[in-house]
Amino acid sequence: MVRSLWTAATGMIAQQLNLDTIANNLSNVNTTGYKTQVNEFKSLLYQSVQTRTTSANGENRPSGAQVGLGVRNSSITSIFREGNLYESSSDTAFAIDGKGFFAVRAADGNTYYTRNGNFNFTLATNGNMLATAEGYPVISSTGQPIILPEQYTVSNISVTADGTLCYPDELGNPQSLGITIGVFQFNNPNGLEKLGDNLFQQTAASGQPLNEATNANLQRSDIIQNYLEGSNVQVADEMVNMIVTQRAYELNSKAIIASDEMLQQANNLRR
Repeated sequence: MVRSLWTAATGMIAQQLNLDTIANNLSNVNTTGYKTQVNEFKSLLYQSVQTRTTSANGENRPSGAQVGLGVRNSSITSIFREGNLYESSSDTAFAIDGKGFFAVRAADGNTYYTRNGNFNFTLATNGNMLATAEGYPVISSTGQPIILPEQYTVSNISVTADGTLCYPDELGNPQSLGITIGVFQFNNPNGLEKLGDNLFQQTAASGQPLNEATNANLQRSDIIQNYLEGSNVQVADEMVNMIVTQRAYELNSKAIIASDEMLQQANNLRR
């Protein structure tokens, strides 16, 4: 019965973590480019209370008896399903239609990846630099920050579906500037390490980033200007999952109460 107390306690701890994940999903329902997360669980060790052997009468027991010792969290997995696209009045708002990620370079010098394409042009030493809201420079397909000379009016910049920056000529026709916004893919995006500010970091599990501009074996993503990718959180699904989690937590708490009552009855047998 003491074993049942600990087993039910592990269930309550697991469901609490599950509720934390659901709450995080709901809190990011309006976060641009956010990917919903789901908990995965696995059982703990099993304790054998009866082995596969023969009975006192010589009869075979083909199966033994094992009692599980509870549950624990296995992983929290991001679902990289594309979110809905929402129109934006900003000319530096970009959405990715495909499996790719934008690359940005943080203040620590490392390159991180994101689906949030809400960028802005900011003043830099040599001109105007395309950057995130935090000021991180956006990386081009050649691995360099995207900086335009000062003679270009950034409000006239347009971007094609392959990410090429264009500027109108004397006749108003867009002409390529020879700069392409970098888009990268991963063999295993679930292996990316999740950071704050909707950023992801490559790991050994995710593999090296694959540059769509230089890798002909990849299905290229499309960049859509004046649009942003919304969160892929489904509020109705999360609310249902929350109810299921609450009921599972309640069942585990009742198992603890039942075990406690049985222990109390066993203690009262001497009286």
